[in-house]
Amino acid sequence: MTKETPFVYRFVPAGGASAPPLLLLHGTGGDENDLVDLGRMLSPDSALLSPRGRVLENGMPRFFRRLAEGVFDEDDVRRRAVELADFVDETRQRLGIGAPVAVGYSNGANIAAAMMLLRPGTLSGAALLRAMVPLPDPPHADLRSVLGGVPVLIASGQMDPIVPTSNSAKLAEMLLEAGADVTYRTLPVGHQLSQADVVLTRDWLERVKKRTVQSA
Repeated sequence: MTKETPFVYRFVPAGGASAPPLLLLHGTGGDENDLVDLGRMLSPDSALLSPRGRVLENGMPRFFRRLAEGVFDEDDVRRRAVELADFVDETRQRLGIGAPVAVGYSNGANIAAAMMLLRPGTLSGAALLRAMVPLPDPPHADLRSVLGGVPVLIASGQMDPIVPTSNSAKLAEMLLEAGADVTYRTLPVGHQLSQADVVLTRDWLERVKKRTVQSA
């Protein structure tokens, strides 16, 4: 925790120059330590920025309020997405890192999706694991880039009791319409992360790295 930000967060410096920084966004009940090991597995050389959600639900940290399972407080989603984007922009400037690729799980994936739609310049890409549509009627976002669209991975679980695959597919369509380069996969798993998620996300990140290097 620092005096400059309202977020409690953890930062791991980069181990190499070629890997993009990762913004790690935990699910409900997680904290700033939850996804650090995952981040290291996905991209060992990346700088890792991992904030803790500032909303508490029955004592469990989240990134925005919900009214019921799968029913979001849309005003809070908008406010918290902008608040998190401000934190990312300010913190990365202070730490001297580039625009990060978000790796979000569940609630963290949802806030990352909201950030892309509300503040499209903050993230250079996003891996959205078990994500839902965060806002049914978001403002128009332009996720096109000189590389052919901001890269986005969406991984849903075929047996997920919380996030219907139809909802994740709708999010993929929404981001495609905004110009993102979307990879959408349905895995034979439930809501929890699996080894298949690790392999899929790691391979996707490698392709993102290669595309970035080739354009440099």
